[in-house]
Amino acid sequence: MSSLSLAVRDSSTMLRRNLLHARRYPSLTLNLLLTPVMLLLLFVYIFGAAMSGGAGRSAYIAYIVPGILLMTIGSTVVGTAVSVSTDMSEGIIARFRTMAIHRGSVLIGHVIGSVLQSVASVVLVGAVAVAIGFRSTDATALEWLAAFGLLVLFALALTWIAVGMGLISPNAEAASNNAMPLILLPLISSAFVPIDAMPGWFQPIAEYQPFTPAIETLRGLLLGTEIGHNGWLAVAWCLGLAVLGYFWSASKFDLDPK
Repeated sequence: MSSLSLAVRDSSTMLRRNLLHARRYPSLTLNLLLTPVMLLLLFVYIFGAAMSGGAGRSAYIAYIVPGILLMTIGSTVVGTAVSVSTDMSEGIIARFRTMAIHRGSVLIGHVIGSVLQSVASVVLVGAVAVAIGFRSTDATALEWLAAFGLLVLFALALTWIAVGMGLISPNAEAASNNAMPLILLPLISSAFVPIDAMPGWFQPIAEYQPFTPAIETLRGLLLGTEIGHNGWLAVAWCLGLAVLGYFWSASKFDLDPK
């Protein structure tokens, strides 16, 4: 069997393993999904009228949903960090190292499984958003396709970073804490209020981070507003984080098991 065929076969096996774990223990995924859903309901029904600046609750729903969808990805990949850390600390990785399997298949299985879970989570949160009034009537089929591609690319980038965080964590609790910035960063982005409405000293913090250009790009695609340079910035952030996370994870995985 060729090296490529071996890698595909073993990665598929590891993917099935991770999906079975997610199906048998859904509580972690559901708990992580509660954060974006609760924030969506909180900001729409409690703060929506005040935050909309007189534009109405429906306009504010349209504004915050793109940020909530990307926050959903950040929340979901926290589970990936926990899963990777658990594998490393419980000794299963040491067992895999003694078997005749492709070395990278363990991480590839985690990454693909996490991306699929992130997409499923985005669909669920998106359904909640539609149920409470979100509509995207101005987006064309091409813009919907581009929005989906951005979500997948963003999920891939954050997943590789989460895998690296899981590999450096001694246990599941530490992995969850290390990955917490992936949930907190959207809170200091343009997800809930425009950057111009923030204090001047805080605006660079909100602007120069990966979530803000991705949110603005997704918002433009779904609502038909201007994207400007945010599209290129979002893609650059995703590619940069994916490459960084991949090499970081690969280097840590090649070290002796814990």
